[in-house]
Amino acid sequence: QVQLVESGGGLVQPGGSLRLSCAASGLLFRFYTMGWYRQAPGKERELVATISSIGSSTNYVGSVKGRFTISRDNAKNTVFLQMNSLKPEDTAVYYCNANAGTLHWGQGTQVTVSS
Repeated sequence: QVQLVESGGGLVQPGGSLRLSCAASGLLFRFYTMGWYRQAPGKERELVATISSIGSSTNYVGSVKGRFTISRDNAKNTVFLQMNSLKPEDTAVYYCNANAGTLHWGQGTQVTVSS
């Protein structure tokens, strides 16, 4: 059974930082492209960042470029999202995604940016 478990969300002030983690099990992690998505209240789920199976390629949505960094540790079956210079508009539930043709999703972790 595939499981993706996100952690690291919380409440942070504007300009602050958070590091999200997603621990994967039940799949051959090193073969999967991993991604982070987010969904704010009343909005569609949107792609935030992706990283290729061996970590050689990353992509970001324009609004987070230069502030967020996606990385992975294939030895620990974990993908990370380092979020710096957070803004109120980054407030959302953040979801981990594993993609190798079939898609798997985590349960999400809440990130709230507010003073």
